[in-house]
Amino acid sequence: MRDSRKAVTIGLNPLPMLDHCALPSPPFIPHPWLDGPHRMTLLPRWWPRGRFPSGMPTQDRIFQVAPEVGLLTKCHWQPSPPQHPTVLIIHGLEGCTESHYMRGLARKCWDAGWNSIRINQRNCGGSEHLTPTLYHNGLSQDYGRIIQEIAEQDGCTTVWLIGYSMGGNLTLKLAGEQGTSLPSLRGVAAVCPNIQPAACVRALQRPSNWLYHRHFLKSLTAKLRKKAQLFPGLWDLSHLSRIRTMWEFDEIYTAPDGGYRDAADYYEQSAARNGLSSITIPTLIITAQDDPFIPYHMFADPALQSNPFIRLEAPAHGGHCGFFQQHHLPEDPFWAENRIYDWIHAQLASA
Repeated sequence: MRDSRKAVTIGLNPLPMLDHCALPSPPFIPHPWLDGPHRMTLLPRWWPRGRFPSGMPTQDRIFQVAPEVGLLTKCHWQPSPPQHPTVLIIHGLEGCTESHYMRGLARKCWDAGWNSIRINQRNCGGSEHLTPTLYHNGLSQDYGRIIQEIAEQDGCTTVWLIGYSMGGNLTLKLAGEQGTSLPSLRGVAAVCPNIQPAACVRALQRPSNWLYHRHFLKSLTAKLRKKAQLFPGLWDLSHLSRIRTMWEFDEIYTAPDGGYRDAADYYEQSAARNGLSSITIPTLIITAQDDPFIPYHMFADPALQSNPFIRLEAPAHGGHCGFFQQHHLPEDPFWAENRIYDWIHAQLASA
């Protein structure tokens, strides 16, 4: 059992480490309509979420994270933002600020009295014109710069960073790199993170996952064509017609654009797995053992299992970022979002 008395000091306020006994979670009970990982992965996105309440403001803001790189975000500020916790949310591959889980978690943050910022990764959410680069698993420092800016310019010094899928890898990677050097970052959470990108790409390319693989490859190809129109001459598109796999796309375009030798080098260097042992802030990882393309065996890594700052929740079912639960009042059906809310709330209550 992990020692719930251990604490990490961030800034001036120690945050206690909360283990499974200190913070019990309602078990995930899948909705009976969504049996199997594919239904659980695909159908929750179509569940009606409704509009944000009229009193919940949305501010478009571009964070200049590098001289030629801007990240387009949607900010939801409470009155007197520095007096409230702030939750930053990063989407997964080919998602955006409008992905259903981004909106769902932002609404829960607002109802809790917290600020939230939904972040588009580079080139996502119609922001291709804001950077001459592509986006990839290694760009964790983009989010460190946002955390620094809102602390220095907005006075928001109690921050949690949440990432889904690829965004989860970026979140965990930043936590491993920064340690406690970002004093306002109080904790991170990752849902179905691809902590070993090579293993995840291999799983994605299995015949049983053809639907996801085709979707991602088609979307990335279309985005690259759009980027080439905005920034002529940066990419040779003659290879696109011959690309059949994600690995080939990353080999020819993503890796060299990011400064990596090849796809294998890119996957290895950008893996959050490399920094799990260095994480020294409260960390929550939620993944499903039946995720179609996030292999569960990755989470048996000793660096993860032995780190007292990391709490792993791994239900047998849940698909990829699905976790659509059986009716459980007073919660809505989105189990992972509710667990993230509970986890942050418990840390705030004990600080």
